[in-house]
Amino acid sequence: MNAQAAAAKPSGAQRALRFVLPVIVFAAGLLAWELVVRIRDIPPYVLPAPSVIFLTLIKDWAVLSQSLATTLLTTLEGFVAASIGGIALALLFNQSKWVEYSLFPYAVVLQVTPVIAIAPLLLIYLEQQTAVVVCAFIVAFFPVLANTTLGLNSVDRNLAGLFQLYGASPPQTLRFLKLPAALPYILGGLRIAGGLSLIGAVVAEIAAGTAGAGSGLAYRIAESGYRLNIPRMFAALLLLSLAGIVIYGVLALVSHLVLRRWHESALGKES
Repeated sequence: MNAQAAAAKPSGAQRALRFVLPVIVFAAGLLAWELVVRIRDIPPYVLPAPSVIFLTLIKDWAVLSQSLATTLLTTLEGFVAASIGGIALALLFNQSKWVEYSLFPYAVVLQVTPVIAIAPLLLIYLEQQTAVVVCAFIVAFFPVLANTTLGLNSVDRNLAGLFQLYGASPPQTLRFLKLPAALPYILGGLRIAGGLSLIGAVVAEIAAGTAGAGSGLAYRIAESGYRLNIPRMFAALLLLSLAGIVIYGVLALVSHLVLRRWHESALGKES
């Protein structure tokens, strides 16, 4: 058993390769991009070189950083609202099947309706910032709801029977059995919702930018396109991508720290 565990355990070199190889591929892609632009003398308004994008990011940092803060604030508000709403509604579904049967189909309808089609309507009936946050909420809400509902319904029947045998009340069963069992599902839903809330915020900002003043990164991308300031467009897109990576990384780290001492999904990473 020890020999098998040692063989299955990734070595330090393998762990390093998981980090080094993507970096090498990324650097090679940037180098190829830079060489193609310089050799073919492609103008920046068609395809800027990575070096030009980096210089633009530094030059326009004052504007782009403010827009990044606006987008991140909207993403955070939508994510928090989706997390609270999704978990609370899933708990309500678990306590009453009648409520689940009545409301879950409408949650599915809300999920499958493209948010780009909803955003213009929300901008009519709500204030602009509120409409943007609602769009982020709509996109991020369903994964939290679906994963939490699945987790609460995936409790081991033998353990549930044991709780019932010892006369545990529904709140006690929820607190000591269902919520711990559902925690990995909840954290998985939150990881998905983090990126989706950013997508919802970007879509809503683009729609809001066509209806009035906007200051998020998505609005800067649209504005740069109208002005043919393509280097700034790529710089804003780079910031959006980095923001999404950081959001996912933070949520994945939180999930690992919460689960690392008792759940197999995290124990396997440390073994």
